Amino acid sequence: MSTSKLAVAALLLNALVWGLSWWPFRQLQSHGLHPLWSTAIIYAFAVFCVLLISRVDWQAMLRNRALWVLALASGLTNVGFNWAVTAGDVLRVVLLFYLMPAWSVLVAWWILGEKPSRSSIARLSLALAGVLLVLKTPDSPWPVPQSLPDFLALMGGFSFALTNTMLRHQKASPSAERMLAMFTGGAVLAGVVALAISVAAPPAPSAYWLGILGALCVAFLLGNLALQYGAARLRASTTALVMLSEIVFASGSAIALGAASLSGKEALGGTLILLAAAWATLSER
Repeated sequence: MSTSKLAVAALLLNALVWGLSWWPFRQLQSHGLHPLWSTAIIYAFAVFCVLLISRVDWQAMLRNRALWVLALASGLTNVGFNWAVTAGDVLRVVLLFYLMPAWSVLVAWWILGEKPSRSSIARLSLALAGVLLVLKTPDSPWPVPQSLPDFLALMGGFSFALTNTMLRHQKASPSAERMLAMFTGGAVLAGVVALAISVAAPPAPSAYWLGILGALCVAFLLGNLALQYGAARLRASTTALVMLSEIVFASGSAIALGAASLSGKEALGGTLILLAAAWATLSER
């Protein structure tokens, strides 16, 4: 198999891990382990693995304020997405989360000074129109977040855009430091939020939930390694386009297992969001 095909396969593996992650998170919650604690443990495991295989200049890392921003953005991304897919309609959450390419236009303008073009403003408008359709309900006069999962999904998508922008901003930093910042943010922020809102402590250990959590730890670590491999060997536009397959994996599995529903209005809104994301991806070519 050629290098490019292996890279695409690696990205599909990463998208599959994220797209199907809602099911084990829900299984863990049904056994008393809140997704915030699951997230904290998964990323604590990832931090341990990075420290085990890499040398990190702690002084330089702690002095780099941009890595602190990266850690915060990564932490909010994981808190938002992992909690939202556990608590809400999976398809709705994924669609709102993938407003990320639209947010990237604004975040890159703010942080990197990349003034948006007419086409990027058009993509932003298209994506926002899709979100308005998804959010508007007959009971609400305004298209605003209707629930905690809605808010978490939007926050997670914005944080994901900030994460990607900060990775570009810090592309000269050692990869181990960037990964450690992201994983530490995921572990620490999830734990802090869990304590702040008084989430119930993890339940007594059982073979079932420890097995699922262990599998998730390995899956997320392999997924990240696959992303690093694939993204390093393909154009950014190709990487982003392949990663949209996460929506297919998440929506297909959720509909098949009865964890999501799709109205005509949400289907239209989701189509606009996907078109904006694909347009943003293809325009980078």
